[in-house]
Amino acid sequence: MTAREEILTRIRSALAEAPAPEPVPRDYHRQPASGPGDVEFFAHTVDDYRAQVHRAEEGTVAEVVTGLIAEGARAVVPPDLPLSWRPRRDVVVDGEPAELSTLELDALDVVVTGCTLGIAATGTIVLDGGAGQGRRALTLVPDHHICIVRTDQIVDTVPQAFQTLDATKPLTFISGPSATSDIELNRVEGVHGPRTLDVVIVR
Repeated sequence: MTAREEILTRIRSALAEAPAPEPVPRDYHRQPASGPGDVEFFAHTVDDYRAQVHRAEEGTVAEVVTGLIAEGARAVVPPDLPLSWRPRRDVVVDGEPAELSTLELDALDVVVTGCTLGIAATGTIVLDGGAGQGRRALTLVPDHHICIVRTDQIVDTVPQAFQTLDATKPLTFISGPSATSDIELNRVEGVHGPRTLDVVIVR
């Protein structure tokens, strides 16, 4: 018997004598969403992640968004962000006429986007590059992200979210401002994305 055959024989013997694996419970909450999720719980969990929550009616979104942008700050929006959601000041539109470079995005202070859904259980907003969201770099480079979430986009649980999402799209999950901790657990914000996140919930 060669060394290789001996090793394989020992592996087969060990596997044959191994106990059967314990069954893993799969009783996840799989109930499909039957309507908008719990808006108040979503607002609470978003706040837990140190993001700021704001409320708006459809007709006051631009006013609320404008109030969140510091005087003199430069804002960028995706080209298909609804006009009624855009800040009431001069903004840079990504993709008109060409997509901004990373250096150009880094020179801007604020990005305003929509999202594809929000998850109440985790306080997470999800972007998939769809209408009003822009490309991934647009929401990762500027230091301040203002994200607009309609109440009908909120679901209660993560399984409900995955039933809705298209896994072939570039999904970005955002739970609060970008943050990390070093080995001594010192929190540092803004390492992998915006250090400030404002979530505007639109009824």
